[in-house]
Amino acid sequence: MCHSLYLSFRFQSLGFFSEIPTSYPGYFHFISHDALVYICSMSLTDRDRKYIWHPFTPQKNMIDPIPIVKGKGSLLIDENGNDYIDAISSWWVNVHGHAHPYIAEKVYKQALQLEQVIFAGFTHQPAVELAEKLLQLLPKGFSKIFYSDNGSTSTEVAMKMAIQYWWNKGHNLKSGVGKAHKTINEKRQTRNKILAFNNSYHGDTFGAMSVSDRGVFTLAFHDLLFDVIFIDTPTTENIKEIKSIVDKHANEIAAFIYEPLVQGAGGMKMYHANLMDELLKTIKYHNIICIADEVMTGFGRTGKLFASEYINEKPDIICLSKGLTGGTMALGVTACTEKIYDAYVGDDKLKTFFHGHSFTANPLACTAALASMDLLLRKDTLRTIEWISEQNKKFAAELENKFSNAKIPFKNVRCLGTIIAFEIARGEDEYLNNISTVITQKSLRQGVYLRPLGNTVYIMPPYCITENELRRIYDVILEILTELNYEAMTVSLKEER
Repeated sequence: MCHSLYLSFRFQSLGFFSEIPTSYPGYFHFISHDALVYICSMSLTDRDRKYIWHPFTPQKNMIDPIPIVKGKGSLLIDENGNDYIDAISSWWVNVHGHAHPYIAEKVYKQALQLEQVIFAGFTHQPAVELAEKLLQLLPKGFSKIFYSDNGSTSTEVAMKMAIQYWWNKGHNLKSGVGKAHKTINEKRQTRNKILAFNNSYHGDTFGAMSVSDRGVFTLAFHDLLFDVIFIDTPTTENIKEIKSIVDKHANEIAAFIYEPLVQGAGGMKMYHANLMDELLKTIKYHNIICIADEVMTGFGRTGKLFASEYINEKPDIICLSKGLTGGTMALGVTACTEKIYDAYVGDDKLKTFFHGHSFTANPLACTAALASMDLLLRKDTLRTIEWISEQNKKFAAELENKFSNAKIPFKNVRCLGTIIAFEIARGEDEYLNNISTVITQKSLRQGVYLRPLGNTVYIMPPYCITENELRRIYDVILEILTELNYEAMTVSLKEER
């Protein structure tokens, strides 16, 4: 049945009445039968297609979005009652599954008390408590929390912090206006470059795009992105070369931003902690600020609370989002060490960090994050993370054994913690590989939601997933690979004839 509030809005926009009545119930005295039939004849999908532009989705020949009306645990439930196991935690955010009653209750109570307040000149209990809790959980050395809205903004904040750190350290300034500002900028430090990895992804805002891989996500904007020094992730073959690049440019590099151990949107590419340690030692020797982008890897995804725990050399700044609120709502965090913060403390007001968002430290989001932390630190959750990690290792071996002689081979099976990934060897290794859509549609028909990154198939399930649900995900992947292998064998036989 059509929602009355939606109807009243639609009728105005369609011109079925010219005045807005003063009382809401009076709206329906102005609605004609034909208008009611028109609106109610549109499905949720029809209305979506008419008004909404979906992210990361080619618009021509777009497959109809599935209307989801409910979430429960690992399941998404559509308007027809079909359920789908959310094998990727809805873009890696729902670490505790959907509609968790504990988080919902906490958010509800907070909404009745304080839903939003400007965070310049005011504070509130959820923000303070969350900062205290995060600083207890993060690797040692962090001392301050800066709030923003999402993962991309958390990395923007981190880069601005790092670059202005060197700007603030450059001179002892006196406050001024006009020409004084121009003179100050001209004298400023030469450390203003960012070092980043090839194949990285740090978000879709302009600074985040600049330090991300120059690929399909950023192609239209390359002329507008700032210059970045890119290096490959470390291997035994290239470690000397990339360290020499760091040595060469050290005096101009303000900061190094990296996704520790797993490059998420770049295709779940993984690299080794010991080699990263070696690289970070060189980088830290040159006093380059290290920024760990743990937007995806944070909160247990790699088997530890933070991927940086695998690495001895710790970052100076760390970026968090996604699983931070358990997927309930958007929130970003940028944590820094006292060394970074101290560069902003002084009598000179020009050294202020002039950055903020309207919803900085939103009380509801902070409350959701506190509830999510409570759930994350429960013994049963930590045991489940270990269990998923072990199951992924077993499934990786199962894949290797079952399809070792397949016509449509897959390659590079890898896992770290709750993440397992591999490539389908069909077409190019790229995000635009059409095999992604094929696999998504095949899996949905079997009640599992997979969304490969091009030809990179991966799973990253919520921590509430049951044994049967996880096994079902594995079985669906096996069935899809079997189908693809049969199709490839059929094509091969035809070609031989």
